[in-house]
Amino acid sequence: MINLDKYQSGKTIKDPTGYSYFMPNPINDSWIWEDQSINKLLEKAAIKLGELNSYSKLVPNIDLFIQLHVTKEAVVSSRIEGTQTQMDEALLDEDEIMPERKNDWQEVNNYIKSLNQAIIELETLPISSRLIKKTHEILLSSVRGEHKQPGDFRTSQNWIGGNSLADAVFVPPHQMYVNELMGDLEKFLHNEDIQVPALIKIGIAHYQFETIHPFLDGNGRIGRLLITLFLVDQKILTKPLLYLSAFFEKNKGLYYDNLTFVRTKNDMKQWLKYFLVGVAETAENATQTLSSVLELKARLEANLTVHFGKRAHNAGILLQHLFRKPVIHVNQVKELTQSTYKTANDLVNDFVTAGILVEMTGNRRNRVFVFDEYLKLF
Repeated sequence: MINLDKYQSGKTIKDPTGYSYFMPNPINDSWIWEDQSINKLLEKAAIKLGELNSYSKLVPNIDLFIQLHVTKEAVVSSRIEGTQTQMDEALLDEDEIMPERKNDWQEVNNYIKSLNQAIIELETLPISSRLIKKTHEILLSSVRGEHKQPGDFRTSQNWIGGNSLADAVFVPPHQMYVNELMGDLEKFLHNEDIQVPALIKIGIAHYQFETIHPFLDGNGRIGRLLITLFLVDQKILTKPLLYLSAFFEKNKGLYYDNLTFVRTKNDMKQWLKYFLVGVAETAENATQTLSSVLELKARLEANLTVHFGKRAHNAGILLQHLFRKPVIHVNQVKELTQSTYKTANDLVNDFVTAGILVEMTGNRRNRVFVFDEYLKLF
């Protein structure tokens, strides 16, 4: 049994070649704590998650909105790692991306693919090293990290910060311990014999994953994804609607400090408090976003017949599509409504006049339009 007040995170070990690495202690055990403020934060986070889950069941076509949540998560989570893609850009097709922006766009879209695929895999696979590796392989396919063992745990030493092992900010455990430590983490997530609340469990597991740093690249993104996957796997959320990257990014220094202090000061309590505050705040924001989306949808649908008259049928088809993919050009509208180019162009112009669409390129030709009000909700 691990008492949070007396928790020891691990030890620093000197490698024979001269550098030192951090070896975390196993986590697969019962955890107890005396600090009542953790229980209070846990209760609040659980209530907010319950509200989000209930609300998501009331929303018709919830999958329309999930893709936008996923896109936002992909953009923000990738931004933490240094990519520059914006939300509207992430929704464009590859052939519409400037060559110098392609790498960043590809990374964000890989993230979207890897998350969507992982959610499908969860139906037949438990959260496991196998699932995590499959997700990682998609994440790093054909991007900057493609030479860094996509889909495999590392077989060499990595480090965080600094230019080498000698001046690194943090050196994770030696590669020979990665499988053993990940096995322990996996057992902890699935251990039914210990009475550890699910949110505490995934908070501890996220810290441990980032400390093990099992891959040569993509650890941050996979570690953040793990939180959402676990909540869906445990049926705490029926849909993948909670993403903590925006909370972590809001004050990146605080996120990294709280993880670091577990290793340097054994302060798992502070990390868990920060994590639970993040879950509650993020769940509340997600519920608010869904509520705003429903209001926007109802308002625009009610106005279709008023604003579009004879074009109301095609306008309805376009509006439904925009909730799924809020970036579009005239040729796509032509295909969508099975009309002529002129009819599609007139419809798009009507949507611009009504303030639903905004042209985003500034070009006279090859114009791209964005459902701006909707995107801004995210």
